[in-house]
Amino acid sequence: MIARFSALVALVALASGTTPREPHRPAGGTISGKVTFTGTPPKAKPIDMSKEPNCVTQHPTPVTTEDAVTGPGNSVRYVVVYIAAGDQGAAPATDTVRYDQKGCQYIPHVAAMQVHQPLTIYNDDPHSHNIHPLARVNAEWNKSQPKGAPPIRTAWDEPEFIALKCNVHPWMHGYFAVLSTPHFAVTDSSGAFSLSGLPPGKYTVTAWHERFGTQSLEVTIAGSETKPANFVLTARPY
Repeated sequence: MIARFSALVALVALASGTTPREPHRPAGGTISGKVTFTGTPPKAKPIDMSKEPNCVTQHPTPVTTEDAVTGPGNSVRYVVVYIAAGDQGAAPATDTVRYDQKGCQYIPHVAAMQVHQPLTIYNDDPHSHNIHPLARVNAEWNKSQPKGAPPIRTAWDEPEFIALKCNVHPWMHGYFAVLSTPHFAVTDSSGAFSLSGLPPGKYTVTAWHERFGTQSLEVTIAGSETKPANFVLTARPY
């Protein structure tokens, strides 16, 4: 009876010039939360850009270091939150990650990406920069990028947290978080993050911060639901 009904639906669809729609498939579950800290965080240090007047003029307010950006409610910015285990076989991330050099700063301070995911680095300043990722697992490289030069297009082969510096401007620092998973996020100014599109299963969720260390939680997704995962990292002074 079901087979005859399905055939009838198909015939009606063909007669009307339409194609039967695929059944709705849930987008998957979501893990979301916030990252906060306990303890006394280091105070941001002022950055002296007087060596590069073109950059000074781009900042109407003083610029400070970004390796420990905290906010209201003890929130922590620039924490990489990712699935460390449980999503094997997930479709890889294929969109291009954009990384900018503007105002003598790396923007964003921390960029996350999957292994082999395209990465494009731009120089938006009216002078030269130097990009020097201090990779240890991947191949280390050091490239100059003059004013108006084409973007640097690259990708990483192995998971690694890679410190980044500019040999021309010693105050420029950042991080590339190269991960084996396509499910990752970097916390915003409120310390919030969200990982979506997760099929049912048990996951290990890890939060990484360049100064406050790492922490992991186990979260189980049963369907199209949102599960909380909140992290409390220990602040470390300079």
